[in-house]
Amino acid sequence: MATDPALILTETVPEPTTRRARMTLLRRLIDVVAMPSSRIPPQDRSMAGDILLEMLFDAEESERAFCAKRLVPTQEAPRRVLRYLAMCDIEVARELLQSNESFDDSDINFILRHSSPSHAEAIAKRKTLGPSICDTLVELRHLPAIEDMLKSRRSFVSETAMDDLMEFSRAHPHLCALMIDRDEMTPNHAMTMFWWSGEDERRKILMKFAADRSELIDICGDIFAMASAEGWADPVTRKTLQLIERRQRSRAAIERSPYESLEEAIEVAEKQGLTRDTAQEVGHLAGIKPVTAAKILTDPGGEAIAVFCKATGLKRHFLMRLWAAMRRPTEIGPGVLHPQYERIREIYEMMSVAKAQTVLRYWNWSLSSSFSVRPADLEDEDAGKSYQFSTSLRTARLVFGAQNKDKS
Repeated sequence: MATDPALILTETVPEPTTRRARMTLLRRLIDVVAMPSSRIPPQDRSMAGDILLEMLFDAEESERAFCAKRLVPTQEAPRRVLRYLAMCDIEVARELLQSNESFDDSDINFILRHSSPSHAEAIAKRKTLGPSICDTLVELRHLPAIEDMLKSRRSFVSETAMDDLMEFSRAHPHLCALMIDRDEMTPNHAMTMFWWSGEDERRKILMKFAADRSELIDICGDIFAMASAEGWADPVTRKTLQLIERRQRSRAAIERSPYESLEEAIEVAEKQGLTRDTAQEVGHLAGIKPVTAAKILTDPGGEAIAVFCKATGLKRHFLMRLWAAMRRPTEIGPGVLHPQYERIREIYEMMSVAKAQTVLRYWNWSLSSSFSVRPADLEDEDAGKSYQFSTSLRTARLVFGAQNKDKS
C-alpha cells in the first residue's frame, strides 16, 4: 500500500517555531513600559502596557516571572499590568508585592481581597503599610500576615483595627506581646488584654498603661459635692465618679459587714479558706462589684491580686495572707518564696497606690457594665449605636462572653 506523501511531510518536517519572536517582542514591550518618563510619552507607555498585558495572558509562567522581576524597581509601569502580575502565582508576584512602590492602597486592598494568603504574607512585608491596608489584613484574619504587620515599624494600624486585633488576640494570646509595644495601643486595649496575656505582658501592661488619674480628680473634684447634695440620685454620675474618686474602700459596706475591716475578712479567709461568701464580702469591703471580685480572686496568674491589695491599701503581709487564703503556695521551702508568689509580690511593690486604684476601678467599671444593660436597650436604635462604641461593654463581652441577664 502506497504511503500518502502528505503524511510523510507532516511526520518529518517540524512546524516553524514562533517562540523566539514572541519572547523578543515581550522583552521589548517590557523595556518600553519600564522606561523613565523622560524617555517616553505617557500615551506610548499606556499603549505598550495594554499590548504587553494581552501577551502576558498567554505567556508561560517563567515569562510572567521575568516580567514581574523586571518591573520591581520601576514606579511608572502601568498599574493594570502590575496588578495582574501581582495576582499571578505567588512565585511570580512575591517580589513585586514586597518591593514595588507603584501600588497605591486601593491596588493593595484589591489584591488582598482577590488573592491567596501567601499574597497577604508578601504584602505584610512591604516597607510601609497604610491604615486601610492594615484594616484589610486584620479583616482577612490570616495569622502569619498579621504577625508580620505587627512587627513592622512602618505599619500604621487604625483604632478600629486595634479593636479587632484585641478581640482576635483572645484566641491567639501570643499576639499580645506584639501589640503591647505598638504606639496605637491604648489603655483600654491593654487593660482588656491583661486577662488573657502572659506574665511578661501583664507586667508590662501594669507598668506602662496604669495612670494615676490626678488630672481627672483635680478637674472633677467639686462635682462630688454636687452629686452628694443631689443624694447621688443620678446613676450615670454616680457610676462615673466611682471611677474617679480617691477613696477605694466602701464605708457603707463596712457598716453592713460582719467584719470590722477588709483586713479582718482576709484573716478569717486565711484560717477557713476563701469561700464564695467570704470572697463576695472581701469585694464589697474593697468597693468593687461581685463580678469584678470573682474575676480577680480567681485569676490564675495572680497579678490581679497584687493590684487589688495595693489599690485597697492592704499591707504587704496581707498580700501573703490573701494568697494563702486562696490556697496558693507562698514558699517552696523554708525561707524560699514560691516563684509565682514572688512575681506578684514584686508587682505589688512596684505599683503606686494611685495607679493600682486606677486599674482596679477601671476593671470594676468595665467588667460590671454588661450586667446593667437590658435587652430592650440594645433593641433601641439610638442606644444600640451608643453601645457599639462602648469600651466598657466590649471589655465585659470579651472577658466574660455573652452575658445571661438573669444572673445580674
